[in-house]
Amino acid sequence: MIDEQFLRHLSKDYPNINAACAEIINLSAILALPKGTEYFLSDLHGEHEAFIHMLKSASGVIHTKVDEIFGPDLSHDERDALAALVYNAEAELKRRKASERDFDKWCKEAIFQLVEICKSVSTKYTRSKVRKRLPKYLAYSMDELLHADDEANKAHYYSEIINSIVACGVAEEFIIKMANLISNLAVDRLHIIGDIWDRGAHPDAIMDFLLDYHDVDFQWGNHDIVWMGAATGNWACITNVLRMNISYNNFDMLEIGYGINLRPLAVLASTIYGDDPCEYFKPKILDENKYDPVDPELAAKMNKAIAICQFKVEGQRIMAHPEYKLEHRMLLDKIDYGKGTIDIKGVTYELRDANFPTIDPENPYELTKEEKEMLHSLEASFLQSEKLQKHIRFLYSHGSLYKCINGNLLFHGCIPMTADGEFKECTVNGVTKKGKDYMDYLDEQVRMAYFVPDESEETGRSGDIMWYLWLSNNSPLFGKDQMTTFERCFIADKKTHKEHTAEYYSLINDKVICEKILAEFDLDPKTSHILNGHVPVKIKDGESPVKGGGKLIVIDGGISKAYQKQTGIAGYTFIFNSRFMALSEHKPYEPLQEDGTQVFHTPKITTLETLPKRMTVRDTDQGKELEREVEELRALVNAYRTGQLKESF
Repeated sequence: MIDEQFLRHLSKDYPNINAACAEIINLSAILALPKGTEYFLSDLHGEHEAFIHMLKSASGVIHTKVDEIFGPDLSHDERDALAALVYNAEAELKRRKASERDFDKWCKEAIFQLVEICKSVSTKYTRSKVRKRLPKYLAYSMDELLHADDEANKAHYYSEIINSIVACGVAEEFIIKMANLISNLAVDRLHIIGDIWDRGAHPDAIMDFLLDYHDVDFQWGNHDIVWMGAATGNWACITNVLRMNISYNNFDMLEIGYGINLRPLAVLASTIYGDDPCEYFKPKILDENKYDPVDPELAAKMNKAIAICQFKVEGQRIMAHPEYKLEHRMLLDKIDYGKGTIDIKGVTYELRDANFPTIDPENPYELTKEEKEMLHSLEASFLQSEKLQKHIRFLYSHGSLYKCINGNLLFHGCIPMTADGEFKECTVNGVTKKGKDYMDYLDEQVRMAYFVPDESEETGRSGDIMWYLWLSNNSPLFGKDQMTTFERCFIADKKTHKEHTAEYYSLINDKVICEKILAEFDLDPKTSHILNGHVPVKIKDGESPVKGGGKLIVIDGGISKAYQKQTGIAGYTFIFNSRFMALSEHKPYEPLQEDGTQVFHTPKITTLETLPKRMTVRDTDQGKELEREVEELRALVNAYRTGQLKESF
């Protein structure tokens, strides 16, 4: 029973029977449409060009549409060129302008072809929804072209619109906007299952792109959470973020993209390590800096300086939080500074770099005065970076630790479990939780740590909870026994670098375990699926992304260039449309060449599951909401007809 007060509020939007019935008809029509296509990606790690290409190409679906529509009429090369126009319209226009003898004629043909593709990808939407995505000023002409039929009396009208677009000199803008519209309509909803930041050059460009995206949500990853902690000014998170990105030469992103002032760190590093080559701290250069190139030798010194600060600050956080049980990661006090060795779990290792001018052996976790001043300056940069704070707030408003949607459970890493397959009890902030309750509690505390730290249950420094989730063995975002950053920096023996994965990663090969997890999150174990990222799938070694008898799919295939040698591919996209679930397997992205050409590799798309019947909007979570709205509107109509409420005209 819907109460009268609610109906009175609803009547403000629908003041009479006609208005309410019109909306009932509209919603009922939407419910009968095919379900929109959802795309799932993970572990983008700053690879902005590859990521944007995946969306522009709809992970291979656009090329499939081109083949379906123009297969009989265009050659293979012509179809490739048409798909390339959708993927990167600006570059293809520039190339065509230089090579086509009659550029205007080519534009007319291109517009016609793009309209045909757009018609195909827009069939799942109401005309109203398509109109809402049309660009300002060009909306009228696009709408007319998309919805004009091919009757004889419309053919001339259709041609005149295209001729006028070219004659007015807006053909190039029209083509660019139409290409973008095609990509937007091909992907109805986008899910990013963690890790926007680190390793790759421009996570800031990814976030800028997504700020304007029509429908996106995030499930936070471990690399996201440490940036979220850094945005609170937490030193443990800031030092981790800077060490990682300096080690990958990401100075453009840090200083130009986010305006982080690294000069205090550069000055301190140059002063401390003037004659030290810092050989083992030289950055991996996957991408060149265009605007802020830093000498590799200086970068190595900066990397070492911030790493030492990290180990000091982390030691302080561990001592402040004995409940985190991270004492085994306090290593600076295990060093014999005279011999240049370290004792770890009863084994003595030689340090390959034993120059520690800023460490007091008697008090190894104490920051020097200069280090404290430098960290205060860096904290101010993070707190005052308008773009960073805007990106982080967007990550909060559109994100969460996990998400249940349309029968799929999305989370980045794992659910802490015991070896015998039970949900593990984990204690943080003095609170013990497990399974879904643990995830809900962590989500709540992460939000409070950023927005209302005084009201959170977090102790110590604001943002410590994010640092805990970055590296704790009880973190659902990390899922390993330890983070061996110190060992990788200072010990040659690679046995010490090993990070053992949590029990979850062996348990998920069992279908029963996957069904147990789904049931914990109130999903139907028989029909639902789990989607994870975090751990790259090594296809080249024969590993499968599909686990637990098809109940769980790991979609980290190595979009990051840093992982592609391990995986043998360059990322996955999981695609869920109205007919099937599929996995798109990508090859490495090739950037635009100096001559204006670009090679695009068509992904391999494998259908994982075909639905027993075509899924409509009515069958989705959104459909349940729309059906509720229809029920409320029917109650409103009844209230008008029985005289309970008075109509207004």
